[in-house]
Amino acid sequence: MAENRHQSLGLSDETVLEMFATMVLARKIDERMWLLNRAGKIPFVISCQGQEAAQVGAAFALDKNKDYVLPYYRDMGVVLTFGMTAKDIMLSGFAKAEDPNSGGRQMPGHFGMKKNRIVTGSSPVTTQVPHAVGIALAGKMEGKDLVSFVTFGEGSSNQGDFHEGANFAGVHKLPVIFMCENNKYAISVPIEKQLSCEKVSDRAIGYGMPGETVDGNDPLTVYEAVKRAADRARRGEGPSLIETVSYRLTPHSSDDDDRTYRSREEVEESKKRDPLLTFSSYLKEIGILSDALEKEIFENIHSVVDEATEYAEKAPYANPEDALKYVYGE
Repeated sequence: MAENRHQSLGLSDETVLEMFATMVLARKIDERMWLLNRAGKIPFVISCQGQEAAQVGAAFALDKNKDYVLPYYRDMGVVLTFGMTAKDIMLSGFAKAEDPNSGGRQMPGHFGMKKNRIVTGSSPVTTQVPHAVGIALAGKMEGKDLVSFVTFGEGSSNQGDFHEGANFAGVHKLPVIFMCENNKYAISVPIEKQLSCEKVSDRAIGYGMPGETVDGNDPLTVYEAVKRAADRARRGEGPSLIETVSYRLTPHSSDDDDRTYRSREEVEESKKRDPLLTFSSYLKEIGILSDALEKEIFENIHSVVDEATEYAEKAPYANPEDALKYVYGE
């Protein structure tokens, strides 16, 4: 039997099965949204496929009752772990009045849910980074035991917001975890044309924080790194930068044609490292996931996604007169 890695991290069999099911749920919602988009039913998809392991592994390492997450647009695995449902995400995709993110005002992928401490993102990339630093500063000033967790792509790590946020967090030793989800492409720009350093994590030293690069296809490796960073932050030792390396299995979005900038061979080769396949293999090797249980998980999730789709498609749109609600002080 293979080495039981999750027990050495203090994770139960039930917890890792829950992690796997959350990864599958994120994938299946995403796949359904692509079908709905191609059928002309929803306007836009920006995908999590290939990055579920990093997202779920990281979110499971945080405290869902205390910590704040500031996800970027691909982070379906993070928000599902922190309490969003398939129905919530579908309502957003269909831009319906009940959409908890924005009441149907925002594009899909702009997550926000106050009761679950999922902080609203904005369309300009990386603006969530200074917000995360601000939350960490407020928590420190108020003496609260909280960690602020923020994600962004490797293309975003070149934006000024990242550098200003990281510098401020480093100077003031704030409880922030910066997690860069490096999926190799900033839309069509490959990593070697974005960075002059080898890794995004190489930048950490300039801001006085530890930085590490980990396998983003392995949820347990990401869990371990984020847990270590969270423990460090809670001890008052300041921020950390974690880079998870994976691969974006889809085009950048439903409006992108990735055949113009990367070969089909490259994409097919990367599909062999699909985290759903590799994590399923691990769980089967150590004897806690059978083919029958895996089939049951997939069938249950299929029903959940069907139900969420049907509900969201039938749900009412917002009233036209609500367009300016929440825009101006009332």
